[in-house]
Amino acid sequence: MKVLANDGLTQSGIDALKENGFEVITDKVPQENLITYINENQITVLLVRSATKVTKEMIDNCPSLEIIGRGGVGMDNIEVAYAREKGKHVINTPAASSESVAELVFAHLFSGSRFLQDSNRQMPVKGNTEFAKLKKAYEKGVELRGKTIGIVGIGRIGQEVARIALGLGMKVIASDTKIGKASVRVDFYNQQYINVEIETEPLEQLIQHSDFITLHVPAQNGPIIGKAELDKMKTGAAIVNCARGGVIDEEALIEALDSGKLAFAGLDVFEKEPTPSEKILTHPKISLTPHTGAATEEAQDRIGTELANQIASILLVK
Repeated sequence: MKVLANDGLTQSGIDALKENGFEVITDKVPQENLITYINENQITVLLVRSATKVTKEMIDNCPSLEIIGRGGVGMDNIEVAYAREKGKHVINTPAASSESVAELVFAHLFSGSRFLQDSNRQMPVKGNTEFAKLKKAYEKGVELRGKTIGIVGIGRIGQEVARIALGLGMKVIASDTKIGKASVRVDFYNQQYINVEIETEPLEQLIQHSDFITLHVPAQNGPIIGKAELDKMKTGAAIVNCARGGVIDEEALIEALDSGKLAFAGLDVFEKEPTPSEKILTHPKISLTPHTGAATEEAQDRIGTELANQIASILLVK
């Protein structure tokens, strides 16, 4: 049986599949040629990340395809319900990248709170001519310890964010339309741990009480954070989005940053990927990454081996 990992797969995942007798192909096939390629090569499993789209047309016209796998959490690029209706297995790896995304949230928070997103741009240009001026410009950083972080969506990734925040000495509050209370276990290096109960609250309350807000929600029909929500945030607060593009109104965000309502923002995802707006890309108060939340070696290893194990459990027990 052949597996096409069209958006790539780690060596650990490839090895795990090969050990179970699968032939693994890692060629990057253009979207427009995928149906033909799958049929000509009798592909049984198609693995994708966020780049490749699995359409109804592909599902209808690729009879050899039995499994569609998404390396990661969101499956916005796959017609999931239709595929399952047509008898295809659709799998993903919801837990494999939680820690990686959570750590990136704090990379953005630390960057913004100490102006790194701008000082890293300015120091190479002006560091040896305007050092004192730059030092003055970046002297009003803030600490995360003791501040309130509001987590919108307290699922797997949200709980990982909470663990890190608690370890930093932050107050954690959360809002979630499906979860009323989460129990977060914080483990320490010496086998000690604590359990912290976090009861969720309405989004409007969270917005008003948070010094920092981080979003961990699936794709929406429209933004959940728009001008009205940004206006209700604390003056000098900040927001991070490592979830899905479009859940923040980017025009309203820029307005809030320009007015001084918000101190900074951190964005890993954008309304217009892969071509974010110029205003977003050049804004000095926005910390930027190119949708790399799950892009750590550890997460990719977990994703590869988890996909391999799921594929084997489906196809080798038939």
